[in-house]
Amino acid sequence: MPIIERIELFQVDLAPKTTRQDAIQSFVTQETPLVRIVCDDGSEGIGYSYTIGTGGSSVMALLNDHLAPMLIGKSPVDVEGLWRAMLFHTHATAVGAITSLALAAIDTALWDWRAKHAGLPLWRLLGGAKSAVPTYTTEGGWLQLPVETLVRQTVEARDQGFLGAKLKIGKPRGAEDVARLSAVREAVGPAFELMVDANQAFSISEALRRADALADLGLAWIEEPLPADDLGGHARLAAQSRIPVAVGESLYSPGQFGDYLRLGACSIVQVDVARVGGITPWLKVAHLAECMNVSVSPHFLMELHVSLCCAVPNSAWVEYIPQLDAVTTERLAIVDGHAQAPTEPGLGIAWDWAAVEQRARVRHRIGHGRPVAQGV
Repeated sequence: MPIIERIELFQVDLAPKTTRQDAIQSFVTQETPLVRIVCDDGSEGIGYSYTIGTGGSSVMALLNDHLAPMLIGKSPVDVEGLWRAMLFHTHATAVGAITSLALAAIDTALWDWRAKHAGLPLWRLLGGAKSAVPTYTTEGGWLQLPVETLVRQTVEARDQGFLGAKLKIGKPRGAEDVARLSAVREAVGPAFELMVDANQAFSISEALRRADALADLGLAWIEEPLPADDLGGHARLAAQSRIPVAVGESLYSPGQFGDYLRLGACSIVQVDVARVGGITPWLKVAHLAECMNVSVSPHFLMELHVSLCCAVPNSAWVEYIPQLDAVTTERLAIVDGHAQAPTEPGLGIAWDWAAVEQRARVRHRIGHGRPVAQGV
């Protein structure tokens, strides 16, 4: 059985192609921790996670100082056991964003290894529920855009074949949000799906007002209307709003999702594979939601989430927001508005290792062993 003998860590920073601003923050840069696990037989697995501008150095330190050394001499087959050992090793800092992001970088590498070892694309290894998933875009719709640009970009997205688009809300006055969304709805027509995202900007009273004001626009969901720790507020809003409530990108454990689902505090689960701690807990959340007849539409990381969405039956959407183009050699395949499942064994991400080497701000190496034939 292969044994892990070396782990290589890289941090690559990727600037967004367009200005991204929402109600509370701007997306400055994607700090991308990359993990390469190398076994004594030369086999490897590659995983990653991300931040939107801060915390990358902390994730890298946690990986280098604490988590990666635990894996040397272990079998990559035992993914569940390794994930739980790492979770309890970092018990004093879990549940939390930095720990989850570090766990995810390793866990996705382990699953990449496991799928490659089995000779299967990840989505087939994990269940193979479907080979394609509907796609909406978040590459437009940012809050700083004037309404004319918002309308033009959304119409272009529809004409490019996307089946929906997500737009940011959170202007100082609710009437501004209504005017912007009304103009877009009139331009794209009733068949094109529109989602809105408040990025946790509202109080419960303001969320109730804005959800009521937007209710006649036929929106697919209102995303993160309240701070993620306001579980009671989300339950109250979900009970009163005609717009489905979506949450998940700011939840960091299956237990937190369980609380939301038990209270009926959301109608769409947006579990993020990096922020929840990897593929291992992502699957638990997706299957829990399935058991409660709730759909999954994960946040960000389209290059990885397409495989996870194709693995489970209750996935509804993949979010199109490209961020790995600079360090990969292939893009997400979309046909008739549907993201296509990868066909190659593993995660299905074609890394450009020359670009990774060029862009890497931080490098660490744990363990020993001969160099890998492919890579840096």
